[in-house]
Amino acid sequence: MVVAAGAKFNLRRGNGSINGYDSDGDLSRINNKSRCYLSMAEVDRDSSCVSFTTFNILAPIYKRIDPQNQGLRESDFRSFWWARNQRILDCLVSESSSIMCLQEFWVGNEELVHMYEERLGDAGYHLFKLARTNNRGDGLLTAIHKEYLRVVNYRELLLNDCGDRVAQLLHVQSVSPSVQNHKDSFHQEFLIVNTHLLFPHDSSLCIVRLNQVYQILKYVELYQRENRLKPIPIILCGDWNGSKRGHVYKFLRSQGFVSSYDIANEYSDSYADAHKWVSHRNHRGNICGVDFIWLCNPNQARKPLKTSWAEAVFSILKFQLRKASLSEEDAFAFLKGDNYADAVTYFSFSDALRQVKLIGVPYGLCFQQLQDLWNKADVDGNGVIDFEEFKQKIWNSTCLEPVLEIFNECMEDGNTEQEHEAIGFKVKNAMLYPREVEKGLWPEHYSLSDHARLTAVFSPARMRCSTSQNLASY
Repeated sequence: MVVAAGAKFNLRRGNGSINGYDSDGDLSRINNKSRCYLSMAEVDRDSSCVSFTTFNILAPIYKRIDPQNQGLRESDFRSFWWARNQRILDCLVSESSSIMCLQEFWVGNEELVHMYEERLGDAGYHLFKLARTNNRGDGLLTAIHKEYLRVVNYRELLLNDCGDRVAQLLHVQSVSPSVQNHKDSFHQEFLIVNTHLLFPHDSSLCIVRLNQVYQILKYVELYQRENRLKPIPIILCGDWNGSKRGHVYKFLRSQGFVSSYDIANEYSDSYADAHKWVSHRNHRGNICGVDFIWLCNPNQARKPLKTSWAEAVFSILKFQLRKASLSEEDAFAFLKGDNYADAVTYFSFSDALRQVKLIGVPYGLCFQQLQDLWNKADVDGNGVIDFEEFKQKIWNSTCLEPVLEIFNECMEDGNTEQEHEAIGFKVKNAMLYPREVEKGLWPEHYSLSDHARLTAVFSPARMRCSTSQNLASY
């Protein structure tokens, strides 16, 4: 287990069908033995492929069942949550993905936990569950199919922040060697993270959510270094509680991650493509796309983690300043505060960040993170931020640009001394269920959860990694 507090880690090991769709929005199987649609793994996967499913299953303690009585929850009615979770399990078992990552798993109810352990265990899965901190009642469940994959290592990350969020890290390897081009074989190896970020109740929580991802990626890098891992793919699954337009999405893109669903459907990062699919209807009735299966291949160029993080924080700062309708000059004046000199001092910088709620209790940047930001902004190191530095690093920065996408390039014949071989993934397919959400619509007849289920299939691919693409120090 890993406990994260700020930037420090303490390590421990740790019912009928309507137009082909059933009442839960899933295409009915032709043989009618299951009310869920034939799995993509069955239809579109060969033996060398790995399939991933991520699904926020809506914990009964959070599911409201009466709009007129918001305090009434599904957890008060056993027959309700029992039946719904049996339907969820029917779909998951039918999907038969290699790896399942579930969020809002009701770890506080032994009967429900036993239900999942029994059904998924009988289906051949090895289960890992992790409760959120401070006895919040829900948590994460990751299931690994033992026939296809073995778990090399398992770690838990407790963020210990105001959202009591957690993450699971699994180091996984294929059981049977994969054959490619009929020349040789290899065991596919990769890292997978399952997590559920804080809901952005207001814009001041952007920094908390960004820090949650930052802590997760820091620990992934730490795990890779400590175990001296060769370059391998990294997959992040979960409910990110943020859309393609948000700071977390841009931060992950700047770190070389790609959204498997968007790659499979050839969607870009543009504003227009951001609205083509949804995966969640939140408690406010809004629909948005927040569930992702992220992929970062070993040959993907990546910025140093701390650089991407600082750029993301400056992006949030600029967003808050523009939200207050401040012009470039007014924003600089705000950062200067009462300082008469034409420059921002460390004191005025920290006071401005406190006013826009980027630092302070119970959330925000810690002292060391504030220092790191200051050092990035004070380009010449003279102890103040002048107007040119402000424009370069904060106002006109081209921060959070996605790095060059080379993730799907396969290895060609020949090699050079500056390159080495690695095994990565190609995105073969990805689908959302119920299928209406792929058109940006939320089906009223869907009752399994307030989230859609996302499944992606990856196929292995040989690729070259240059020394410049190796893991960057944070």
